[in-house]
Amino acid sequence: MKFSSFLKSKPMQWSIIIFILAQALMLLVVSHEDVFLKKENLYIPPQPTQAITIWPTQTTNTATGEVTQIPAQSSLLPILIYFISVVIVLGAVLFFIPLSALKTVFKIIFAFLYCWSIFVITIIWLPFIASLGIALFFGLLWLFYSRVWLQSLVMLLAMVALGEVFGRFISPWTAMALLLALAIYDFLAVRFGYMMWMVKKMSGSSTLPAFIIPYKFSDWKDSVNKSEVTDLVEQKAEERKFSILGGGDIGFPVLLVSSIYFAHGLNDGLIVAGFALVGLIGAYFIQAKFLKGKAMPALPPIAVMSVIGLVLIGLIH
Repeated sequence: MKFSSFLKSKPMQWSIIIFILAQALMLLVVSHEDVFLKKENLYIPPQPTQAITIWPTQTTNTATGEVTQIPAQSSLLPILIYFISVVIVLGAVLFFIPLSALKTVFKIIFAFLYCWSIFVITIIWLPFIASLGIALFFGLLWLFYSRVWLQSLVMLLAMVALGEVFGRFISPWTAMALLLALAIYDFLAVRFGYMMWMVKKMSGSSTLPAFIIPYKFSDWKDSVNKSEVTDLVEQKAEERKFSILGGGDIGFPVLLVSSIYFAHGLNDGLIVAGFALVGLIGAYFIQAKFLKGKAMPALPPIAVMSVIGLVLIGLIH
């Protein structure tokens, strides 16, 4: 495949659009977050000063002598423990419990998560009742009207909410270390088939935590319950009408850039976001050039390029 024809790949184009939209919307939201917190008289602990915080500890501000506790959500190891535990528990649930028994439960859980995401974004600008109403509307719409465009929209908002809420708790290098650790997991999970097994299981329940990207524009309106979506893993690459972009491939770079924004400002965040975007494009290039359409973990190239961007802004400062 020539690189020029590779650039015409619709899944890659839509992935770029989704990536840019997620980063742009996240930066818009977090730029108004401090105003909202001050208006509502809410206190949020600042980012830890250590480059990488492995475990919650007490630190002393040498200027004031004040001792502060670094919370668990600011530290790398507890986050990894939470993530690995969720992956193990979810895998066990999918293996031992019939999918028919889990379908409704999964849909309710995801609908709640999407409601929460939309609420924490809209509450920045709108009154409580309006935000709650919008969140419930989209949550119920997704629950009873599962369409490809709606799945990708609520996933986009969920990733933005991830950056909005947790980006200010984690130092940039802790977020980077988390991204690298998850990139290793992503590579191993795809390499040994665990990721595709989970995708197959969860797509069958119409609760896939991913962006579903159609090859044809008209297919955005298709139902998520359609066989072309639920049986995506079983189809040959040349027969597929849809492509999948994992939520983490967007969410964790958003979390990293959000953390950089709170630590260093907009310009540095944009630099790293640009490098991460190059990594995402690189993943599609590797998939098209070397894997011939087989599953490609996107987080490893995204993480590598993000590290380069983070080192670069460190050298600039």
